[in-house]
Amino acid sequence: MADALPAQDDLIRAVRAKRMKTFITFAAGMAGLLFGLDIGVISGALPFITTHFELTSRLQEWVVSAMMLGAALGAVSTGWISFRLGRKTSLMTGAALFVIGALGCSLAPNVAILILSRVLLGFAVGIASYVAPLYLSEMSEKENRGKLISMYQMLVTIGILTAFISDTIFSYGGHWRMMLGVISVPAVLLMIAVFGLPDSPRWLASKGKFEKAKEILRMLNTTDAKADSELNEIHESLKVKQEGWGLFKENKNVRRAVYLGMLLQAMQQFTGMNVILYYAPQIFKHAGFANTEQQMIATVICGATNVLATLIAMKTVDKQGRKPVLKIGFAGIALGTFLLGVCLYMINAGFDALWISIFAILMTLFTIASFAMSAGPVVWILCSEIQPLKSRDFGVACSTTTNWIVNMIIGATFLTLINTFGIAATFWIYTGLNVLFIVLTIMLIPETKGISLENIERNLMEGKRLREIGV
Repeated sequence: MADALPAQDDLIRAVRAKRMKTFITFAAGMAGLLFGLDIGVISGALPFITTHFELTSRLQEWVVSAMMLGAALGAVSTGWISFRLGRKTSLMTGAALFVIGALGCSLAPNVAILILSRVLLGFAVGIASYVAPLYLSEMSEKENRGKLISMYQMLVTIGILTAFISDTIFSYGGHWRMMLGVISVPAVLLMIAVFGLPDSPRWLASKGKFEKAKEILRMLNTTDAKADSELNEIHESLKVKQEGWGLFKENKNVRRAVYLGMLLQAMQQFTGMNVILYYAPQIFKHAGFANTEQQMIATVICGATNVLATLIAMKTVDKQGRKPVLKIGFAGIALGTFLLGVCLYMINAGFDALWISIFAILMTLFTIASFAMSAGPVVWILCSEIQPLKSRDFGVACSTTTNWIVNMIIGATFLTLINTFGIAATFWIYTGLNVLFIVLTIMLIPETKGISLENIERNLMEGKRLREIGV
């Protein structure tokens, strides 16, 4: 009987730890859902906004890219907020801004207010895209870290799909304001969920709050010994005294990690994936699908493909590893964008066979799937893994800001590139970039599967080559 009681206590503790981890994943994942909703919603709303406000191509690009500008500003600011006030406070701030921004977009009386509201909404997206993966990486065990961050990315794709479905429903009445305003509902749910989150033990330890950090680690782990071991690893990584910008200036190894994170995010964005998401109806119009209903249905299919392919990433990223998945993904995107460009070239040259339009859709789906099972989740995983603890906020802020700056450039130039070079040549440009990314992955990207954050940091600080810091 005496032996049965400790066993029962261990079982109860394991169940409680599992429940808390599930709640953490759900609450932080809600930020990803909102992230996806804001990315996806504009593609369906843009044609109606263009008609309502009589927008030029340039103003359309501004409406799309304004969110990315706000996201870049949000990512920069969140580095300071997250470092000073913690991950939980940052997520709460982002949720409040999601509500305000969504309502501002839906009620905008003119295009100027709409763009300003999109910047504010982007600020919230910048917070979510920065804090949520960082928070999940710090709250997860090394064996499941990739899976949890992939779960966040999956919720991003579910948000995109939900936005596409919502856009399709509201498109029949042209209700673009409802398309933009409905985002405020999950934003309120995120605010409620964040109240129940614990703060990151790694952040608490960096602030000298070791007892609180130990309390949370024991809540998340099934044994005190495992929690204490994790806290000891955190203690070791905190022995470096400098922080953030100061550490970046003084330590070349930290600079290497920051630059690698920035490169990864630039690679992810220059795949060309987001132009498909932002301008999907226009792409399908070029592919021969003339009416709005056909374009919106095709967009929903793209969103569903995005979700299903991300599920594949969740199953493979902690088994196959980060690097092989990235190489296969970039190769798939290169092939998909090349063949999509060929189809669009043939259509623009006067070939109107139905099979060409269908093949163009299939190549669009293939490109989306290749991205969603590779660069989509893996880049966020790597960027949250490779930064040293004492400069993690600064490093992730730099990489996330890079993501949104490049994202803004892409959103603000896509229609201009089409008008200048043609849609086929535009996609061939992205083909060339993806081939380059395969080479960069082989040369520079480390394999971090199953390696603790502290070991990755130790290898980095010892000066090992970047592609070897996960060994």
